Amino acid sequence: MTLNKSSIEELLGKDADALLNHVCKTIPKEQIHLPSSSYVDDVWYHSDRNIRVLHNLQRLLDNGRLGGTGYLSILPVDQGIEHSAGASFAKNPIYFDPEKIVELAIEGGCNAVASTFGVLGSVARKYAHKIPFLVKINHNELLTYPNTFDQIMFGTIQKAYDMGAAAVGATIYFGSEESSRQIVEVAEAFDYAHELGMATVLWCYTRNSAFKVDGVDYHSSADLTGQANHLGVTIGADIVKQKLPENNGGFLALNTGGSSYGKLDQRIYDELTTDSLIDLTRYQVANGYMGRAGLINSGGASGADDFADAVKTAVVNKRAGGMGLISGRKAFQRPMAEGVKLLNTIQDVYLSDEITIA
Repeated sequence: MTLNKSSIEELLGKDADALLNHVCKTIPKEQIHLPSSSYVDDVWYHSDRNIRVLHNLQRLLDNGRLGGTGYLSILPVDQGIEHSAGASFAKNPIYFDPEKIVELAIEGGCNAVASTFGVLGSVARKYAHKIPFLVKINHNELLTYPNTFDQIMFGTIQKAYDMGAAAVGATIYFGSEESSRQIVEVAEAFDYAHELGMATVLWCYTRNSAFKVDGVDYHSSADLTGQANHLGVTIGADIVKQKLPENNGGFLALNTGGSSYGKLDQRIYDELTTDSLIDLTRYQVANGYMGRAGLINSGGASGADDFADAVKTAVVNKRAGGMGLISGRKAFQRPMAEGVKLLNTIQDVYLSDEITIA
């Protein structure tokens, strides 16, 4: 049984009216390639992706509770490397065991499970045919002292293919000193993944201490993350993962006080976006070739109001024209039954006909 609109309104609280009744007038929904049951036929069929890639994209979209809707609910558990295993799994130590991670994704009705070569490889023979595997090929490891922030390759595309993966994922820290190398590495990896028939998902994160200006953090600004998305789809990402925008004006802030950074047009702020979270996320969607590459937003860290936060993120993503959520810590940092409930709650937003595109 899915959540009804009144239950979603209750979880959204004071934000319900602004999020559920907003009409996007900046970039109209008619200009966006929206998720649907025929998304692969309508969008990717016309591209240069080979038949095997189309098959795996369709496999991702056909699995789980959201199968056949055009939307995705993915469980990502790569935090054992990205955030350290102890810090990630101390709340719920069963998830040191890779099988429990896959079980959560299956029980939670996810389209796919995303994790590391080690996690997915350790249970591939048992589960790769039961739920699509999304193998994360690079990571930021946190054991170098002092900590450095770089994405490095942890395995090969051939290895992901051999374990039966439907897709591979990678992260690029756009804006970082290492980004040029990461762009080349990931572009080459994604090209080979497509050759072998796997779909590609890119975590399009921004990373540079200069993106914090006068006490304001612009790492999640709509303009910077939108451009990161645009770079991501340019190098071959079929789906881009991005943080929900928290503000806007990153390029503006970085072009003040005599400094010069990138290029901008004032219409980004005056015409293509507003202060609405939905409009800001619509701009992220637009930068993914107007939705030709699907946008999935991240669920974020676990906190005091996980269910409300997850529903808010899902509503914003769906109404903006996005393709779904990829939510990990909110799900696995709680008992499995509660994690399943949280994943199902997110999915209910996408299953609800009452939550429409803005």
